[in-house]
Amino acid sequence: MSVEVAVIGGGISGLATAFALTGRGHRVVVLECQQRSGGNAISERIGGFLMEHGPSTINAMSEVACDVSNELGLDGDRVELGAGVRRRYLVGGGRLRAIATHPFGFLTSGYLSTRAKLRLLGEAMIRKAASADEETIADFFTRRFGREFAERVADPLVAGLYTGRAGELSMSVFPRLVELEREFGSITAGMLLRRWRGGAMPGSRLFSWRDGIATLPVALARGLGGVVHTGTAVRRLQSLGTGYRIDAGADGTFAAATVVIATQPHVAAGLLDGLDACAASAAGSIDAPPVAIVYLGFERSAVSHPLDGLGFMTPEAEGRSLIGAQFCSTMFAGRAPAGHVAVSGYFGGVRAPDTARLASADLIDRARSEFADLIGACGQPVVARVRHWPCGLPQYRLGHDGKRRDFESLPERRPGLFVTGNYLAGPSVAACLEQAARTAARVDRFLASAGEPAAAGIGAD
Repeated sequence: MSVEVAVIGGGISGLATAFALTGRGHRVVVLECQQRSGGNAISERIGGFLMEHGPSTINAMSEVACDVSNELGLDGDRVELGAGVRRRYLVGGGRLRAIATHPFGFLTSGYLSTRAKLRLLGEAMIRKAASADEETIADFFTRRFGREFAERVADPLVAGLYTGRAGELSMSVFPRLVELEREFGSITAGMLLRRWRGGAMPGSRLFSWRDGIATLPVALARGLGGVVHTGTAVRRLQSLGTGYRIDAGADGTFAAATVVIATQPHVAAGLLDGLDACAASAAGSIDAPPVAIVYLGFERSAVSHPLDGLGFMTPEAEGRSLIGAQFCSTMFAGRAPAGHVAVSGYFGGVRAPDTARLASADLIDRARSEFADLIGACGQPVVARVRHWPCGLPQYRLGHDGKRRDFESLPERRPGLFVTGNYLAGPSVAACLEQAARTAARVDRFLASAGEPAAAGIGAD
């Protein structure tokens, strides 16, 4: 089979790239090794409950994400963040500490010390970085907001969003904050000025769909029709000079003028081996520690906490095995039956990878113990499910900017070969959609400049 574009990997990144390219009139095939497409975007109905096995929200500030939802005809099923989300919660001193969601929430709460609050107020007086050198998240937040804020706010935030440590990950995961410092010299001043000007803030409004995040890949695959081949494992990728030969074992061989690798980084490293040592090395150096998600549904009367937030995050200094949690039934309507609530607990990541590998029964016991202590959840849950992810979220460690440049320059060294995915510009669904749009545009330009050459001579076995 000969096509213009072969996309290897049928997760959200691969499907979105393929969908954008078909919209530009290109002949595309998607090759996915699993029996279903969509990657880790899995939404499961369990009676009246809905469990998200992977991502659970979309950033409504992303124009690309909103445009994709509209183009796929999904806006009628869109659900906005619930009105019950009124506070943010962090674990402090062994209990949940409520913090108002308004801009001065950390100043009016008792979560931070008086000294830390004064340091926050002085952020606008701190000079911006003298150089553009890459920093860790911990270094950036310590320099701008003080050590206590970095340890008690930034670190649990990084654990909750990326299952990593603020002292290890690159500040490149928060590009808008870096941009604010460069433009205004202060994060606080920049946020206030942007709000005054009516510009977008570096926060987010969140949404989903009635049947969860899996609605997106299902709709993308439906829109692509028969070009999505599931259960098709790519064994080898070979350059032909005018295109690429894809060996899919028993499923045959495919020829393509261009190839987009949209797999997990360790898989991309294997496919790139022998084609481009630079990109293969960069992909192989990105680790993704395991994560386990424990989903519990309770009768409302069994949980004493008001659950009036998105969930909570846990600083590493608290010594808990639970990284953080989501209050699923508060976040979006229709996530639990009437008279019931649902919560998800997250284990593993960089902090405790071995914990994520525990048996389901052990993880459920740990989650029940943690939730009993922190939100007063008592008795037997109505629903208890566990999802193990052997490969979790990619870690954007120091030096990631250089790796990203290696990926972006790959087509210069190997014309027609591209990579996309959650390890380039952010692991969120919105970031993946934005990266997919950029990748599709680059592929389109390449095919136009090359006169859309056909990699002929090789058909499906």
